[in-house]
Amino acid sequence: MPDANQLYDEAEKLKQAGDLEAALAKLEESIAADPKYALAHSAAAVVLQKLGRHDEAIRHAQQTAELEPSDPFSYTALSVTYQRAYAGTGDTSYIRMAEDAMERSRQLQMGG
Repeated sequence: MPDANQLYDEAEKLKQAGDLEAALAKLEESIAADPKYALAHSAAAVVLQKLGRHDEAIRHAQQTAELEPSDPFSYTALSVTYQRAYAGTGDTSYIRMAEDAMERSRQLQMGG
């Protein structure tokens, strides 16, 4: 049985081939194998965003930030996810969330 890393690698190949639904299924398997695998959550957020499934994408991006709270990139990616959710839905509440996530990323980069 493949481990979380192997499933993630399979998902990346599927994503590169343009099969986003199959990539998402592999990422979900990867996360099921290791719920704390932040890279799989991050990749799932990207794939879900491309599929227009913004709420699910945000949940995975938030999970990534929770799993790696000292990594500025986690918050940058979360900010981008909120920005894309705003672009896809027109819901202005995402703007403030995007700004807050980017500010957290900046604070971490500055050592705070």
